[in-house]
Amino acid sequence: MEVEEPGVLYGRYSSHNQKDISVEQQFEKGYELAAEYGIRIIDTYADRAVSGRTDKRRDFQRMMTDAAKGKFRYVIAWKSNRMGRNMLEALINEARLQDLGVRVLYVEEDFDDTAAGRFAARSMMNVNQFYSENMAEDIKRGLYDNAANCMVANGHLPYGYKADETLHYAIDEPKAAVIREIFTRVSCGEAFVDIMASLNARGIKTSYGRPWGRSSFQKILSNERYRGIYIYGDVRKEGGIPRIISDELYFKVQEVITTKKNPQGRHRVNGDYLLTGKLFCGHCKSPMTGISGTGRSGNLHYYYVCQKRRTEKTCEKKNLRRDDIELQVAKAIKRRTLDDDTINWIADSVVEYSQHQESASGIGLLEDQLKDTQRSIKNLMAAIEQGIITPTTKARLMELEKEQSDIDRKITMAKADVIPVNRDQLVGWLKKLQAGDVHDKKYQAELFDTFLIAVYVYDNPDGQDYMKVVFNYAGSKNTVEIPLDPSVIDNVENIETGAVRLSSAQVHHKSTVILIELRWIFSMPENCIKPRFFRFSYIKSNRYGAFSQRFFCILRALRCSAAVKTQKTGKSRWF
Repeated sequence: MEVEEPGVLYGRYSSHNQKDISVEQQFEKGYELAAEYGIRIIDTYADRAVSGRTDKRRDFQRMMTDAAKGKFRYVIAWKSNRMGRNMLEALINEARLQDLGVRVLYVEEDFDDTAAGRFAARSMMNVNQFYSENMAEDIKRGLYDNAANCMVANGHLPYGYKADETLHYAIDEPKAAVIREIFTRVSCGEAFVDIMASLNARGIKTSYGRPWGRSSFQKILSNERYRGIYIYGDVRKEGGIPRIISDELYFKVQEVITTKKNPQGRHRVNGDYLLTGKLFCGHCKSPMTGISGTGRSGNLHYYYVCQKRRTEKTCEKKNLRRDDIELQVAKAIKRRTLDDDTINWIADSVVEYSQHQESASGIGLLEDQLKDTQRSIKNLMAAIEQGIITPTTKARLMELEKEQSDIDRKITMAKADVIPVNRDQLVGWLKKLQAGDVHDKKYQAELFDTFLIAVYVYDNPDGQDYMKVVFNYAGSKNTVEIPLDPSVIDNVENIETGAVRLSSAQVHHKSTVILIELRWIFSMPENCIKPRFFRFSYIKSNRYGAFSQRFFCILRALRCSAAVKTQKTGKSRWF
């Protein structure tokens, strides 16, 4: 053998095998073997705390790449199990090196190139594979024994936990506080990017010691361990570890996350910011979105902030306390839309309109046509039974049957356009809404969804700040200007002609002729109005002008979506 042949050392240390010698010791013996064979070591490769049962070893793969480049002629390893304790993997890896002109030598296993040596090498690989699989079973058994006792089963713990002296889960309080903050802020609809910026600005790091990113929250928010569930493999134990957050908070966050993935549901579950999508800056007309901040006491405070102020820094609108503004708007809605007179007015208007729609639909005329067609079919069938069968008779019968089918279809479509209304049920629903607690968040959300189009909030440097509440009645007086004081409600302001929204007062005046196309997206309580798609024609401005204003109220109250087009502007708007 020629002296000074280039070679390398490969070492691997398995963290599971406490009897394994260190990589440094493996290299020390490797250098001695290299000296015996006259091999010049040009590089070393080491994988520490990595199992040999997989080829996903960084330095091992780097060594194989260098071998393909022809950098060395020999590889010296501690034992054949360093090439892969699975016999097939070890054989493949050795064969790959041999094909590249590289010979593998082992410090503890002296196999020559004879048939006996190769047989011994293969036998040793079998032994190594048995040892590896047996040790894996022992490790797995030990981990599941730990899991049965709710002990830490592996080295990495979720953020917010630590291992106590007995290797059980314990709360790492400073980090647990961060977890509670993240869940609370997400449950309130705050964007991940804002939470991320807040944590990074305070110098808080992730469990890996890195800054928080947008993807940092996914595993945390879906981790059931934070509500006290021990999980390892198929082992799952309720109350197995200390709880950091409540079940209510956890499931609320899951609902918010699901809504983020489904854009159609974002408005309904935008955290607890109930005015999202309806609250606007009066100065720049930008939406006001929900944010939260931590005070000196560590408590979270919730606000609405102007979007342009937040992103472009071009508006000076002051932030609004979430709970205060939501309560003021809810009180304004309840005071102006749910008095007894308005409830009866709504019910009478809907019944009147339903009756008008039924008469205008032509159902009665279609039903008369259907009776005439059925009578003709009956007479023709009687003639056929008496033996009067001609080509003309057959053709006429087919014509009448087609006519009957067409009339049936028209009647079905016409009835679909008519809303079946039960006045008592409608009044009962509105009375129930009237009796709600204006301080209850669910009740506030129902009021906003039912009666509110928009709220514009203004800062007034020379006087009291105020808001303009736009209800979804039709008419010119639909905007109420309210000082930001719940005890004071001020004057009503007009808006542009042709807008179709809910008015704050019972206005009886002529309205523009309107075209309405409606599609139900929610149903009313059982036995009330059924969800359906329907189309209205026009409403005459003289006889039904005042009613059209009222009917828009119940359209909103019945949770529908309407596209409204005025003849004057030709513009459409969904609300």
